[in-house]
Amino acid sequence: MTHIAVIGAGITGITTAYALARRGYDVSVFDRNRYAAMETSFANGGQLSASNAEVWTRWGTVMKGMKWMFNRDAPLLVNPKPSWHKLSWMAEFVGNIPDYEANTIATAKLAIEARKHLLEFAKEVDVDFDMEQRGILHVYKKQSEFDHARRVNVLLEKAGLERREVGPDEVQKLEPALQTDTLGGFYTESDFTGDIHSYSRKLSQGCEKMGVSFHYKSMVSHIEHTGDGVRVDWKEDNDKQTAQFDGIVVCAGVASKAIASQLGDRVNIYPVKGYSITVNLDDEASQKAAPWMSLLDDEAKVVTSRLGNNRLRIAGTAEFNGYNLDIRDDRIKPLRDWCETFFPTVSTEHCVPWAGLRPMLPSMMPRVGPGAKPGVFYNTGHGHLGWTLSAATAQGVADSVDLYRTRNAA
Repeated sequence: MTHIAVIGAGITGITTAYALARRGYDVSVFDRNRYAAMETSFANGGQLSASNAEVWTRWGTVMKGMKWMFNRDAPLLVNPKPSWHKLSWMAEFVGNIPDYEANTIATAKLAIEARKHLLEFAKEVDVDFDMEQRGILHVYKKQSEFDHARRVNVLLEKAGLERREVGPDEVQKLEPALQTDTLGGFYTESDFTGDIHSYSRKLSQGCEKMGVSFHYKSMVSHIEHTGDGVRVDWKEDNDKQTAQFDGIVVCAGVASKAIASQLGDRVNIYPVKGYSITVNLDDEASQKAAPWMSLLDDEAKVVTSRLGNNRLRIAGTAEFNGYNLDIRDDRIKPLRDWCETFFPTVSTEHCVPWAGLRPMLPSMMPRVGPGAKPGVFYNTGHGHLGWTLSAATAQGVADSVDLYRTRNAA
């Protein structure tokens, strides 16, 4: 088993290709876009955040979703129009509520492990991705949210994460640019931020130097398990092509559900839309007034990352609205308003809006490892933590491929 197809060139696909290539596999990556990381890995919040590892599977999330259903600018918005996919996903989501604590701890452990791999990959390929190792600061203005954060912190401590509570004075000291009062927060020094798109693109270039083949602008039309491998049919430059591979790793984000069904697996991913704005800090006053510390406002579900001197990324919200990538102003406006409340002297005149579909499984845990048929593997379903977890899950799926090859050779 030496020739592996990787479906998808987002952050999980690129890190998977790199993890496999550095172990000596012949890797071919397929993506429908012209470049790597052009969809969900294009303009996310930028946080590599073990401190945000809490899964959403709790009754509080369900109640908020019901409460906000008809509030168009709510942090969590569910389109009430029913579909079997949405209803089945939500039923399974509720079924995973008893595993909330265990899955939060497991996710935090995976996030902590992922850091070293991500930085190791970056060092090996000499990737510059506007990394800021200043930590992440969660801030609170509502007592109930602050109290819940204290309960979450107990779980994160069990996972081995050092995250300490800070008062309002220390919040201001950690981020002097903050222009709003808070009750306090939690600070995680070991978390950091960076530009996911830049990282993915440069790591893909490193993969190419290692011999990885990239098939961009390729529409994969059919995938079939042949008994001794996997056949992939695709269209590239208007030419129909086909190739046989010893194995396949599905890293296709929200498209993974359909691909998995062709391979005899059920991977019940639902597309959960998130939005971001990139605030272009064109003037010196805005550059000085914008935060360098990465922030997370748990109540508003908004995160920030400083991407170099000239950009501030603000991202957030979750929208259950199917495979819909429309950028709605009523979903972007809360991000602009948030910036103007917390950092009023930052100019929001030039903001670039973006929307992406997070691939979420009902458990809020990624699907990593083998499928039902030999030679089929998955590294998908990371939800809002794809950037945070990708390097660890890439290593995990590469371990699964190694184990499969070793057993077959025995």
